[in-house]
Amino acid sequence: MGETRIAGRGPWLREAIQPGEQDEAALEGAQRADVCIVGGGMAGMWTALELKQRKPELDIAIVEADILGGGASGRNSGMVLSQWAKFAALQAFCGTADAIRLGHVFGNSASELDAFFRTEGIDIEFRRDGWIWGATCRRHVGSWRGILAALAQHGLTPFREVTAAEITAMTGSKSFLAGIHDPTAATIHPGKLARGLRKVVLKRGIRVYENSAMARLERGRPAVVHTAKGSIAAERVVLTMNAWSTSIPELRAAILVIASEDAVTEPIPDLLEKLGYKEKPLMGDSQLFVTGFRTTRDHRFNPGVTGGVIGFGGLNGGRWEGRSPREDVIRACVERGYPELAKVPFADSWFGPIDRTRSGLPLFGALPGHPHIFYGYGFSGNGVATTPIAGRILASLALDLKDEWSGCGLVRPAERWLPPEPIRYIGAHMVRAAIARKDRLDHLDRTPGPIVRALAGLAPGGITTSRVSK
Repeated sequence: MGETRIAGRGPWLREAIQPGEQDEAALEGAQRADVCIVGGGMAGMWTALELKQRKPELDIAIVEADILGGGASGRNSGMVLSQWAKFAALQAFCGTADAIRLGHVFGNSASELDAFFRTEGIDIEFRRDGWIWGATCRRHVGSWRGILAALAQHGLTPFREVTAAEITAMTGSKSFLAGIHDPTAATIHPGKLARGLRKVVLKRGIRVYENSAMARLERGRPAVVHTAKGSIAAERVVLTMNAWSTSIPELRAAILVIASEDAVTEPIPDLLEKLGYKEKPLMGDSQLFVTGFRTTRDHRFNPGVTGGVIGFGGLNGGRWEGRSPREDVIRACVERGYPELAKVPFADSWFGPIDRTRSGLPLFGALPGHPHIFYGYGFSGNGVATTPIAGRILASLALDLKDEWSGCGLVRPAERWLPPEPIRYIGAHMVRAAIARKDRLDHLDRTPGPIVRALAGLAPGGITTSRVSK
């Protein structure tokens, strides 16, 4: 063991890691387990806890390349959103009845997170802020109406349409022309959630090996997970590797790895109070490149964007450290939504990979030909709300249960959506450029050409958009 390194990490983990905390020992020697989970982010930890709750006698081990929660789980924007905005995709994969059931389950995620961590005595800075999905240009107004109509057909009204005046009253922003409001959404402190979840995992007696990247996976029975200095043989292996799922050939073609980037100011309570955005709803703009805003409990302003393409082959290197290289892009989004905040300096910024599926919904299942090796990935920027449910699905799969979780439509083969390299890399940059151009022209009230429209139409699903393909 060694003291947990905080240098180079994003602010959430720097704030959540306590002085003197030790990493769990790296994997060494030949070990065994009933279940080995590869990847110690939120999905991996929730899966381990769900398995332990259902079968306390199970010997469960988590193998993590960094520290538990050291990836997207500890550096996201802390937004807890339902999946009602993706109802059409849920309906296509799961059927209407199960889409409605899952919609309610995902919609209750914020309340369940709050209850779980309160019971454990862990403060994750939970705030029931609500969420506004709005439009800052005329061409984006009403982009949510198809979803509202689909939901209304089944008597579902999770959102309420709000006018520009209502948005100004609720958030202080005068830039949004219209939108919809979801009162169930919440915000949390990502670092405190990740470290709190780690604490519960260790308390439950789940073995954890940190700083132990999987170097090789033997797919026999039992499967064997190899690291630099050791191995674990297990009857069941669960892969919850987020963007690093691209290292598994069967999973690579189903996700596009892009960058998610955030920034945060110093505490500015007086300015937020003056603008009317102190302890108010988190915001999302109706762009293909997701733009969001929220505030923290200590009154920092936290904007975030997506849209950077990361590396040939999906990922380069193991760690993502330092400030975002696109602070100018983040600031331009602030200028569009909160021009009064655009000149406030960023105290820090950070970036890292996320795994986007075509539909914007996660994928679960077993590797073809290997019914004892399972996967769960593709959370598309909404993992805080969806990974607790992922844990239920993966636990049912690993235990060979035939129930509502293992039988839901999110359990499906990994879609071969993306071409191999180098076409994938070149194509990703072409689509990225088209999306950026379309977003820019939309704000100028101009129509992009057919090639730009066609390329932008290939964008994978995000927090609000989805591409339905079965």
